[in-house]
Amino acid sequence: MKKPLISRPKKQTKTVKKEAPAPQAVESLNEDVSFPIVGIGASAGGLAAFEAFFSGMPTFTDPGMAFILVQHLDPNHKSILTELIRRYTRMQVFEVEDGITVRPNCAYIIPPNRDMAFLNGSLQLMEPSSSRGQRLTIDFFFRSLAQDQKERAIGIVLSGTGSDGTMGVKAIKGEGGMVMVQTPDSTEYDGMPRSAIATGMVDYELPPAEMPAQIMAYVAHAFGKPPLPVTVLAPKTENALKKIFILLRSQTGHDFSQYKPSTIHRRIERRMAVGQIETLDGYVKYLQQTPAEVDALFRDLLIGVTNFFRDPETFKALEEQIIPKIFSLKPADGVIRVWSPGCSAGEEAYSLAILFTEHQEALKQSYKIQVFATDIDSQAIATARQGLYPASIAADIEPVRLARFFTAESDGSAYRIHKSIRDIIVFSEQNVINDPPFSKLDLISCRNLLIYMNGALQKKLIPLFHYALTPGGFLFLGTSETVGDFDNLFTTLDRRSKLYQR
Repeated sequence: MKKPLISRPKKQTKTVKKEAPAPQAVESLNEDVSFPIVGIGASAGGLAAFEAFFSGMPTFTDPGMAFILVQHLDPNHKSILTELIRRYTRMQVFEVEDGITVRPNCAYIIPPNRDMAFLNGSLQLMEPSSSRGQRLTIDFFFRSLAQDQKERAIGIVLSGTGSDGTMGVKAIKGEGGMVMVQTPDSTEYDGMPRSAIATGMVDYELPPAEMPAQIMAYVAHAFGKPPLPVTVLAPKTENALKKIFILLRSQTGHDFSQYKPSTIHRRIERRMAVGQIETLDGYVKYLQQTPAEVDALFRDLLIGVTNFFRDPETFKALEEQIIPKIFSLKPADGVIRVWSPGCSAGEEAYSLAILFTEHQEALKQSYKIQVFATDIDSQAIATARQGLYPASIAADIEPVRLARFFTAESDGSAYRIHKSIRDIIVFSEQNVINDPPFSKLDLISCRNLLIYMNGALQKKLIPLFHYALTPGGFLFLGTSETVGDFDNLFTTLDRRSKLYQR
């Protein structure tokens, strides 16, 4: 990945901060956290990486953010990390106590044998729910940070084996946050950084000592000025955005001009902050000169939060209310056709294929199940076709399903979905707006795609879905989506789970 070319401040001489007072567990005030939160995950080789990171912190300036360190620790030994970090920073450093309220210019360190989550400005400690070898402490924390802090979440993956942190990286990027990873050649163990980099969602790859200056520069750009207004655009701003859409369309073939302005603006601002670019006109020039940045913006515009069986209650409703009806309307040996537009890296399409396979096995009858999974992102489609996912997907999949439909890689870092499930799905690159739809479908599962589109596009897609479905076919939308003004085309079956019938 191309690294942004940014001048870095000269390193200053370190002064040692005297020992901070013991932390106080304070009841959360449910207050809005108005400063960035930096979550840093590490495993094997993490001590040296943390040491290098904090040696790069400015000596005479407060960073204006909080740092939360999550390391894989031996549950039977006291962590030395708190004492180590205190030698390298002017900030107060605490080992986390349950319920401690997070403050800016402080560092917080996870205690041994605990999982940790971020909620309403406080850190909550939990008993580990899985055995030590299967624990994904970093993913658990990063996901909670993304859900709670949205674009103010910053995730850093340092040295370590395995893939912990990878799913958390996806969650942070899906909510508009920033991700930084240690350059693999500077690590003692490069498994975790390489796994994160493989997602294609990493904003910076840097040695740990160079990270603090880059984070502070990013935060100054991302949060140091008011965001672009999205209600009434100045002509100059509107023209700059049109030029960005032209460059995207020219290079990728896709038109984003009818996507929701708020989403587009947030993602553009995030890319400007990553590249340290002050103005929209400056960013247009940068895009013109840097084809790799056009691709990076394209990928950022497409990022959505996705995982296997996302929103388990809604998938349960689909499993219990809809799938049995689809089978009941088919003769033995009949064909069942499902479409998953906007499938991203394939998690939802595979989830659907698993549910249909389970029901077919329960019926002890043979049907031909076809799942068509499409996306405009060729990289996402390539990932989906591989059917290889980090070990942290275990957090989203019931153990019985995981054992039944996935095989662990020999090093334990990933799971590969069984060929029997992969063979059900046809992955292809397709633009749901412009390309012809599939037809005679029993189910369309289009979840969390409409939320990125403006009203005109939504009004185009809902009738298109109606046309593509067989009479009596089903439509499955995301939790924040509806069929809008097209109640005449669809009957609402489950308003909460967003299940509709043609």
